[in-house]
Amino acid sequence: MEKIPSFTIDHEQLLRGIYVSRQDSVGNETITTFDIRMKEPNREPALHIGALHTIEHLAATYLRNDEEWKDRVIYWGPMGCLTGNYLILRGDLKSADIVDLMRRTFEFVALFEGEIPGAAPKDCGNYLLHDLPMARWESRKYVDEVLNKITPENLNYPTK
Repeated sequence: MEKIPSFTIDHEQLLRGIYVSRQDSVGNETITTFDIRMKEPNREPALHIGALHTIEHLAATYLRNDEEWKDRVIYWGPMGCLTGNYLILRGDLKSADIVDLMRRTFEFVALFEGEIPGAAPKDCGNYLLHDLPMARWESRKYVDEVLNKITPENLNYPTK
């Protein structure tokens, strides 16, 4: 069986950042899947699942309400390896196109106070698995250390 494209990225060289994971044609449109990498794979601890779950709820809510981008948002969700998230947007886009959107999204999470949207038994399949303080901490770290200091190395997958 052939490896899928995401398994061909050199994870030993991958930095935290925003990467175009793939682009697909759907009818007459292009959709772009982004790798929103918050942790360096296999070189630092993965995100705590409670923090990642909270980031999922808050970021998905923010993105689907963002006036500029809400009509392009198809999906936001966590990676199984717990090192980041996937964002799927309608459009033929590059990583640099969404830096400001990601900065606003993670600032929203970093500053969020109150009840986590959708974190009730009737709304969520695992409503007890949330960690807002850690989600805020991880989001602040990502903004300060990555998004506010973004370089080409954080926007383009490493070459082998």
